[in-house]
Amino acid sequence: MKDLLQSIPHSGKVEWIGRRPQKRGAVESVQSARLSPEAGLSGDHYGGRSGKRQVTLIQAEHLPAVAAILRIGEVDPALTRRNILVSGINLLALKGQHFRLGEALLEYTGECHPCSRMEENFGPGGFNAMRGHGGITARVIEGGTISVGDAVSLYISNEDHE
Repeated sequence: MKDLLQSIPHSGKVEWIGRRPQKRGAVESVQSARLSPEAGLSGDHYGGRSGKRQVTLIQAEHLPAVAAILRIGEVDPALTRRNILVSGINLLALKGQHFRLGEALLEYTGECHPCSRMEENFGPGGFNAMRGHGGITARVIEGGTISVGDAVSLYISNEDHE
């Protein structure tokens, strides 16, 4: 089973990065950002307040499903209020794992469940449309710069191979 859990053969890709400078404020899209163990995503109001939720990630492949449920054309990733949109990798497959995101090393810490803001952002049904599609939370283990286009991949340490 350990071999199966550590066999994610393809890397994903960072498609979008967003940060929320103020609580309940608009999400601003950026091309790159700095991650650190102390502050999480630089410039995000959530900062380092909770080590388990320093960064939030959501899968690009889930946005069309949410749009279909809501019967709208497409979902702007900023409306999900997540920090990083990735494609090409199943985020839930990272459970219990460390993973690389650009220069940074992160640790999966849990699922990112929707909040009542989804009703405000998407209208009636937004909360339930996002259920099961909310992405994950992560803690920054090693800081570094991340940029749109960077790879997202499972990190296998040397100890894991021994």
